[in-house]
Amino acid sequence: MVLWIDADACPGPIKEIVFRAAERARIQTVLVANHAMRVPKSRYIRAVQVESGFDIADARILQDVAAGDLVVTADIPLAARVVSAAAIALNPRGTLYTADNVADHLSRRNLMDELRSSGTITGGPPALNKTNLQAFANALDKFLSGYARSRDSAERTAR
Repeated sequence: MVLWIDADACPGPIKEIVFRAAERARIQTVLVANHAMRVPKSRYIRAVQVESGFDIADARILQDVAAGDLVVTADIPLAARVVSAAAIALNPRGTLYTADNVADHLSRRNLMDELRSSGTITGGPPALNKTNLQAFANALDKFLSGYARSRDSAERTAR
C-alpha cells in the first residue's frame, strides 16, 4: 500500500499530519506536485515533481496508483478516478471517498460548479479549521489501523 498526496494544493497542516502518520505506520508516502517541495528526511516519504500543466500531477498519481492505495486529495474528479482504480481517496476535511459514495460527491461538486459558473452562488468551501484537521487525522488513523490489521493478519496466515 502506498499513501499518495495530491500535493499541489494540499494544506501544510494536512501534510504534517501525513508525515507523522507515515513514520508511525511505516507507510510509503509519495507527494506529487508541479513544484519543488520540502519533505522530511525519511525512508518512507518522497516527493515527485512533475511538469506544470493542468492535471499533470493527477495523471502521475493515476499512472501509479494501485488497488488498496490511499490518495489524499481535495479534487473530487481525481477521487472518482482513484476509486474506479480500486483505490480509496481521502479529502483534507476527513471525508473518505469509496465506491459507495464518490458518485454522490461528484454530482454535488458538479452542481456547485454549475451554480458558481452561472453566478447563482459565489465562493468556495470555508477555510480549513481545527475540526477539519481533527476529522482528517481521525479518518487517516482509522484507515491506517485497518490496513495494519489486515497486513498483520496476512502475515500470520502466510506463516
